[in-house]
Amino acid sequence: MALAFFPDLRLNMDLSGPDNAPPVVLLHGLGTSLRLWDAVAARLPRHRLLRLDLRGHGLSDVPQGPYAMGALIHDVERVMAQAGLRDAVVVGHSLGGMIAQGLAVKRLDLVRAMVLSNSAARIGLAAQWQAQSDAVRTGGIAAIADTTLERWFGRQWRDAPALAQARALLLATDPEGWRGAAAALAGTDFYTPTAGLTLPTLALAGIRDGATPPDLVRETADLILGSRFQLIRGAGHLPMLDQPETDATVLHDFLESIGHV
Repeated sequence: MALAFFPDLRLNMDLSGPDNAPPVVLLHGLGTSLRLWDAVAARLPRHRLLRLDLRGHGLSDVPQGPYAMGALIHDVERVMAQAGLRDAVVVGHSLGGMIAQGLAVKRLDLVRAMVLSNSAARIGLAAQWQAQSDAVRTGGIAAIADTTLERWFGRQWRDAPALAQARALLLATDPEGWRGAAAALAGTDFYTPTAGLTLPTLALAGIRDGATPPDLVRETADLILGSRFQLIRGAGHLPMLDQPETDATVLHDFLESIGHV
């Protein structure tokens, strides 16, 4: 772990793997951190892996919100530049997938291919995000924890093997950071710019995901010429926690299929 220092904030990052290996950037979703990828990263030892805590999350600074999607995208640009990475496969989960789309539109020189895990060109409605944000403002993350976990894992969420990990990640999120990033989600619609992308893309969905249901993920995949859609059965919104072995295998197979090995 290391801190990337910039004039306006510090971002926590982790860079691992062989120096000259093909680069892969792993971006987490709202209410988690780079630790979301621990099990998957351990299963991809032959790639140069960059993970970072988005602003407001993990060990990164928590600026006052609301955050703009453009700022989140710029943060990833800056960390990639500091790490010396270009032509990377950017794997984005949920909010991270939206950042991946925006980064590909803005800086195609940095993004060779994308994996959009449980993500979409637009996620949720502004009114829904505002209601959750209001609840966090008055009651902290605990006020939305159970409803969030139910969306992540499905109707039998209390029996999910990865529940404790997910809850710990969620409750460790700074409320101001959560609200700031939720504002970025609420204000973003990438349908038009994403429809102009033609880079290799894999869209992953979990059959039990109530946050970004499979039909929503598939709809986004259909916007991108030549993209692939894959459903992970038995998984919810967090396949990297639900089924890390399967998730890592799917990622490895995609990387191999595009020669990023």
